Amino acid sequence: MTGSDTDGRTLNGIVLDYAGVLTDSGGENLLELVDIAREHGVRTALLSNAAGGGSVRRRLHGRFDDLVFSGEVAVMKPEPEVFLLTAERLGLPPEACVFVDDAPGNVWGAVAAGMVGVRHTSVSETITELLALFPDLPSDMSREPPSTDVPF
Repeated sequence: MTGSDTDGRTLNGIVLDYAGVLTDSGGENLLELVDIAREHGVRTALLSNAAGGGSVRRRLHGRFDDLVFSGEVAVMKPEPEVFLLTAERLGLPPEACVFVDDAPGNVWGAVAAGMVGVRHTSVSETITELLALFPDLPSDMSREPPSTDVPF
C-alpha cells in the first residue's frame, strides 16, 4: 500500500515526532494509525531530538520499524541529515516519506530534505492529513481524543 501527494509522488513512509505529537491528547490514536499503516506495508519511524530512547524506546519498541533519537545519531532536527538518515534506515528515499512534527522549523527541515511535511496542530487534524496522503488506509478509525487515559 502506498499513498501519493499532490505532485504525484509515491509515498510509503511515515515519520513521527514524539514530544508534542505522540504526547498530545489522543496520541494513542496516532499510534493506532501507525499500526494500521504498518499492516498495509507502510514503513514507519519515530524521529525525536531526545538524547536517547530510554523509556520511550521501551514503550514504543515494536510499534515502529525504526526509532531514531538525535542523541544517538549525533544530528538533530531540523538538519537535513537526520531526515535523510531516517529515510535510509527505513529503506526509502526521503521523497517517499511524510514527516509529522509540531515545530514548523522541523517540518521545513524535512521538506528541505525532500520529505512531505505535515505540521501537527491536533491529533484529529494530523490523522485527517495522513489519511488524505494515504487514501488506501481505512478511514473509519476513531479521531476523537480519548478521555484521560494517556499511555505516555
